[in-house]
Amino acid sequence: MFRPAPGNLITDIAGLKVGHATDEKIRSGVTAVLCATGWSAAVDVRGGGPGTRETDALSAENLVGRAHAVVLAGGSVFGLAAADGVAAALSSQGIGINLRPGAPAIPIVPSAVLHDLANGGDKNWGLEPPYRALGLQAAAAAAEHFALGAVGAGRGAMAGWIKGGIGSTSIDLSEGLIVGALVALNAIGSALMPDGKTYWAWPYELDREFGGRGPPQAPIDLSDPAPDQARLLAIGRLQPGANTTLAVVACNADLSTVECQRVAMMAQDGIARAVRPAHTPFDGDTVFALASGALPLGADLSRPAHIGRIGSAAADCLARAIGRAVFHSQS
Repeated sequence: MFRPAPGNLITDIAGLKVGHATDEKIRSGVTAVLCATGWSAAVDVRGGGPGTRETDALSAENLVGRAHAVVLAGGSVFGLAAADGVAAALSSQGIGINLRPGAPAIPIVPSAVLHDLANGGDKNWGLEPPYRALGLQAAAAAAEHFALGAVGAGRGAMAGWIKGGIGSTSIDLSEGLIVGALVALNAIGSALMPDGKTYWAWPYELDREFGGRGPPQAPIDLSDPAPDQARLLAIGRLQPGANTTLAVVACNADLSTVECQRVAMMAQDGIARAVRPAHTPFDGDTVFALASGALPLGADLSRPAHIGRIGSAAADCLARAIGRAVFHSQS
């Protein structure tokens, strides 16, 4: 039976580091996932209200198809500036693409943002939104161990009308293959069943990682899959782009950009398993996929099967990460 890797975090994949920067005054923050050597990368967007930067650089038909970091941030459009801070920090260390001697290194730092502007924090920042500075702080804080819950990009996040946040998981698929996920959960949908206790993701939980509540203890009425719209309207949640689930999935296999794209697409199923409803017109659901290339998969006819296995595991990890995000934010 497969189990989580030792840390049960995306950083169980060697070479990844994650850093948070949290501003309690504005109730927002930034989370940076660093893969400084430039990993194969791709992105899949399913929500109807996304906010992104440099995602076109990850398209298979374009030149780069690699990333040196992925940045998730609060702050809606203002949060896109967090990637400036992370890019500057990496470039100052010589990390990035070098087009000619003596020129600054050019890090590829795709990013996505969630809307947390209506969460009650002090957003009167005038002409100086703090997100670039928070990006610098998140890059400096990057490490193999990091906090879960209402931190970083998840500080002001919600899941329906309860707190969302940051979650992460991993799984060891044996023979050296590790898959992991990190999520910033700010969904319009609910991570809990209508009883308000049972996680939609309960079938995927490993080692009681989000409380071990298990299946519902009484029959659940699933006739109305939508959350309470009146309550969501009252707190300003039913607005295009006001909600989103942002995620990074990763593995240590030698995937191409095209293969990362398939993994990102498959991983989106993890959101649909753990949040109901998902991928709505109000959400900006975005999943990045990264691959270190450390573990060769070979080039025979079994390779597509390996890609499918990784994508399936990424979806399960993402569903579990959503459960952990809510569990740690609530506790």
